Amino acid sequence: MKSTVIWALVGLNLLLAAIVVARVVPISSAQAQVRRPSEYLMIPGKANGLPYTVVYVVDTTNATLGGMAYDDSRKRMETMQAIDLNRIYSAGAALPGNTQKGGYK
Repeated sequence: MKSTVIWALVGLNLLLAAIVVARVVPISSAQAQVRRPSEYLMIPGKANGLPYTVVYVVDTTNATLGGMAYDDSRKRMETMQAIDLNRIYSAGAALPGNTQKGGYK
């Protein structure tokens, strides 16, 4: 009987020691950095050849320019494919006499 109680206490102490070690050792789990949402700048304007107003949308995080407009005659939203602003600004920087570096930001 004494032997059973001693072994039960030894087992309980080993369990408690394992719990203490598990609490002290840090967990090395990978945590991804969450990307913040994009910021948009919306500018109303006119486009040549269109009878309706266009809303230009500039995505300042991804450096893209898009546009959309509502066509009253067809009752549908018209969208423009996004343009990469970094590509356009870097092409302008390669012109002769330009001393500034290209890029959107």
